[in-house]
Amino acid sequence: MPNVIVHQLEKRFDNGFHALKGVSVEIESGSFTVVLGPSGAGKSTLLRLINGLETPTHGHVDVAGQRVEPPSLRDIRGQVGMVFQHFNLVGRLSVMTNVLTGRLKDRSWLGSVLYLFRKQDMAIAHESLDRVGLTEKAWERADRLSGGEQQRVGIARALAQKPRLILADEPVASLDLVTSHEIMQLLREICERDGITLVVNLHQVDLAQRFAGRIIGLNAGEVVFDGTPAELDRASLTRIYQRKGVGNHDDQLESVLAYA
Repeated sequence: MPNVIVHQLEKRFDNGFHALKGVSVEIESGSFTVVLGPSGAGKSTLLRLINGLETPTHGHVDVAGQRVEPPSLRDIRGQVGMVFQHFNLVGRLSVMTNVLTGRLKDRSWLGSVLYLFRKQDMAIAHESLDRVGLTEKAWERADRLSGGEQQRVGIARALAQKPRLILADEPVASLDLVTSHEIMQLLREICERDGITLVVNLHQVDLAQRFAGRIIGLNAGEVVFDGTPAELDRASLTRIYQRKGVGNHDDQLESVLAYA
């Protein structure tokens, strides 16, 4: 059963940039999907539209059977965890408090403002930190952690929401190679163990091929590939990374193909 249905999705920004051009995809519940493509392909815009952070120019998105539009946004966002490239943590707050912000959807307005949490919330936060291997760091300031540890906190915060879907926007772009593999492995384990649907934006082809169950390739706002990692051949990579108007000397494309 699809957890996410994207139908003829278009997004044109006020400056005239046409970020998405009629994108239609269905993402099955419990699947691990990587959206692959160069910078400016529309990957981040797609995730923001799925989570209702942007409004489509045309088309629509359904998440867990609900249309992503104002009447249902609060409920949908409560079911969707977000993992960001730059972590989006409050550095002066403890790791635990950052994770507990994933529980704010279940708190009253006053409780949210005052960071008031129930014992149940604390138990869920502890469990989430244990899942990412950071229990011993619970009361350290978030900005004292390494980049990989901060991203683990971001993942724990998403887990604390008890989501049905996690969207990860370039979650390893600022991390070293070893840490990148650890974070991707952690995300895949969460998908497999918890049955949470994962949609991960990447530009690293090797990580997409190693960890994804399905790869969707975007180029200039259009889906140009949709298949398994085994089907991602040189011709497919060329469609994904070849910039329009560039001839045979596309440095980015040549760099990608060198590792294919």
